[in-house]
Amino acid sequence: MKKRHIAYYVTAHGYGHGVRSCDVLGALLAAHPGTRVTVTTDLPADFLRSRVRSENLVVRPGTFDVGMVQRDSIRVDVAATLCHVLDLAEDRPRLIDYEAEMLRGENADLVVADIPSIPIEAAAAAGIPAVAVGNFSWDWIYAAYVDRDPRWRAAVRMFAEGYRKTTLLLKLPFSPAMAVFPKHVDMPLLARPGRARRGELARLTGADAAKRWVLLSFTALDWNAAALDAVERLADHEFFTVKPLEWPGRKNIRAVERHAIGFADVLASCDAVATKPGYGILSECVANAKPMVYADRADFAEYALLERELKRYLKNAHIPQADLYAGHLGPALAAIESAPAPAETLAGGGAEKAAEILMALA
Repeated sequence: MKKRHIAYYVTAHGYGHGVRSCDVLGALLAAHPGTRVTVTTDLPADFLRSRVRSENLVVRPGTFDVGMVQRDSIRVDVAATLCHVLDLAEDRPRLIDYEAEMLRGENADLVVADIPSIPIEAAAAAGIPAVAVGNFSWDWIYAAYVDRDPRWRAAVRMFAEGYRKTTLLLKLPFSPAMAVFPKHVDMPLLARPGRARRGELARLTGADAAKRWVLLSFTALDWNAAALDAVERLADHEFFTVKPLEWPGRKNIRAVERHAIGFADVLASCDAVATKPGYGILSECVANAKPMVYADRADFAEYALLERELKRYLKNAHIPQADLYAGHLGPALAAIESAPAPAETLAGGGAEKAAEILMALA
């Protein structure tokens, strides 16, 4: 019997896309260990390998969308993003041809995209089915900027043309209509609970297990000395980051190496999470029933949707951007302790369902 080969493309826009892709791949390779998977992404290979351990997984560098150019974890640069997207549009025909030839040469049976459109177009050119996985599409994100600069119309059109060639969309929770895709399946939550390892984490970092623990879930956060001093004055709290984010020498901020204790387990060990709303962290907080202190993300269309969804499924408290950057976390952390319990829950098992669908199409 032929060993199936799946070409899986993951945007490097954010780690949330990588986390959910790893959840799907982990479930797929657990159920079908002989399947070959080539992941093409500019996310770090060690990040992927820390979550999916298989000799049949190959990581290949490459990027086929721009996402949003980030100033930091909260703020985006819309003008810089447009410049990069227009460059991508010029290179689109070459990229489609190159990837289509690669897919033929590698005898790929299925393309999965989370959620660049160029690999979908390459799959169509190579005569291979293509599945999109996502809770938004880039044509929808970029459409919000058309009124301020008409050049965005070309970007919207480029992504929409590609998405229309999709065989199937695995439509994740916390999503808009995504009507550009011809056919979709609504998916359960992909994320699964982590394992609380509070005692181990306390021994590893020197944290006081009796205090309230907060995970700072950011890839970058511009805290100056005054902000760090303000955080340090919250003496009844321990704060955790996952490297590379760290502030050495601060007595109540503990940086954890993800290879020592994985992100999901750090989250499961904490009492609350402070973050920006993103699909990945929202999913993991829902899966682990963790309250969320969240900062607003200006100029990003997904923010309003995710804010609405987190209010449905999580205990939550908003922190203004100015307070976040000043390190004034105390009021929001106090507010979340008395926040009402969420009214709704979400069923899990999305990774296993996605794996089953993908293998049926491969």
